[in-house]
Amino acid sequence: MILGVHDGHDAGVVLIDGERIFAVNEERLNRVKKYRGFPELSVRKVLEMANASPEEVEAIAVAGIFRKQSRLIALEENLKAIFGKDFKRKVIFVEHHLAHSASAYYTSGWRDAIALSIDAAGDGLSSSIYVARDGEMIRMAQSTYLDSLGDFYASVTELLGFKPMRHEGKVMSLAAYGRPAYDLSSIIELNGLTFENHLKVVGVEATKKLAELFKYPLKHAKEIAMQMKRGKLEGKLQRKAIGIAASAQAHLEKLVEELGLRLNEHSLPVAYAGGVAQNVKANAVLRHVFGDDNLWVFPAMDDGGLAFGAAIFIKAQFERLDGKWRPSKLEHVYLGPEYSEEEIEGILKEEGVEYGEVSDVSGFVADALVEGELVGLFNGRMEYGPRALGNRSILADPRDESVKERLNVALKRDVFQPFAPSMLWQKAGEYLEDLNGEPNEFMTMSYTASEEFREAAPAVVHVDGTTRPQAVRKKVNELYYSTIEEFNKKAGIGAVLNTSFNMHGEPIVCSPADALESARKAGLDVLILAPFAVYV
Repeated sequence: MILGVHDGHDAGVVLIDGERIFAVNEERLNRVKKYRGFPELSVRKVLEMANASPEEVEAIAVAGIFRKQSRLIALEENLKAIFGKDFKRKVIFVEHHLAHSASAYYTSGWRDAIALSIDAAGDGLSSSIYVARDGEMIRMAQSTYLDSLGDFYASVTELLGFKPMRHEGKVMSLAAYGRPAYDLSSIIELNGLTFENHLKVVGVEATKKLAELFKYPLKHAKEIAMQMKRGKLEGKLQRKAIGIAASAQAHLEKLVEELGLRLNEHSLPVAYAGGVAQNVKANAVLRHVFGDDNLWVFPAMDDGGLAFGAAIFIKAQFERLDGKWRPSKLEHVYLGPEYSEEEIEGILKEEGVEYGEVSDVSGFVADALVEGELVGLFNGRMEYGPRALGNRSILADPRDESVKERLNVALKRDVFQPFAPSMLWQKAGEYLEDLNGEPNEFMTMSYTASEEFREAAPAVVHVDGTTRPQAVRKKVNELYYSTIEEFNKKAGIGAVLNTSFNMHGEPIVCSPADALESARKAGLDVLILAPFAVYV
């Protein structure tokens, strides 16, 4: 039994017990978005889920190398409180980028691959490239924290008035509303397999330099961002911001493509993780380089997935020592807490809400969607990673473009951010124009929507004609698949709008109580706490 721990921003824990995996991030339990610190609640939760005691944990894989004495002492005190005075005998530290790359390689199902990680920074590096063969990972290239592609994009995020290391997705979404207006090759470029930052500064200093280069009013950036959030995209400064976003996105895609073309010379598939792997448009560029079936993006690609990477790396090393390592493919990310019918009903009674048991949840939800209702769907084990994939989701009818405005107001979202679809696995070929292999199941990839899909489901196609789908298989999530199947029968389209079950700025809901609170805040029409229905 191996416990993976990430004690940092977006802290979390993973427990691997043979083929069983239990995973949760601290934010889902303490309700503090991107929580930074020791994930005590998560440690106790995964042990509870596995019905295990601290004594049964054989190894504690800690993601990241701790350099600050105060943080290391705090970590040790927290581990000692749970695992006893001899906890150090079990601890193995796993370097940040090795954990990222391992999370992708050891879940890819490939024996031989390139393992790639790109982010802002971790343990002094911002990217790492490994050749992985027969379970062994050998680093062949890297970029320092100064030569950081992720920090470049984070600085653009900050320049435009958004939160760096959190709102990079907003920059990517905003980029679709304009065209590149600047050549950014003088800022950062690729040198071999290494990124090279010509600014020679990172963080807020890089943001200030970019403000000078773009002649952008940094002191008014948050005000401009707030105006865009509310839908004002046509002012002079707003158009300038969109041009910067489009330029940054285009440059990121260009550098990722250049790197991909060089890596493709090795004739190996690529397993990819790290914060930059959240950029689904850049991921699509990589997919076009390697092919649909030769690129795997780990679903918990950001720092929230480091605990998983540390744990699975140590597991693989133990298996290699015993000569037992075999490639393994991650089939789903429903690895979090779940709640029994008795627990759910107990909470409903405690809250004093009216509810009823539904015999056919899929048909009930499909009917509600056809009638234009917003439905909160809470079912089974919570998803691990940043995407809701049908177990902690808010659903709507993708045929109705006006539902976007309603959802944006209800969830307090930025109006320029797109919504994504969940679609039947067998329909992906019809709905995705540039699909040339198996469809993506984890919303880690952008595709060009087919003309048929654009017309049929305008609410889940972005302004540039792209979409970020989840292809759903029956054997992976039977209830969710059946729900989409029933909606297809009634509405004539095998897809639903799926957005994460949370208010903007809050973590995705974990418990039935969380779901009730968020459903009330958002003013959802129906909340399904399977098998119960609540009219909020």
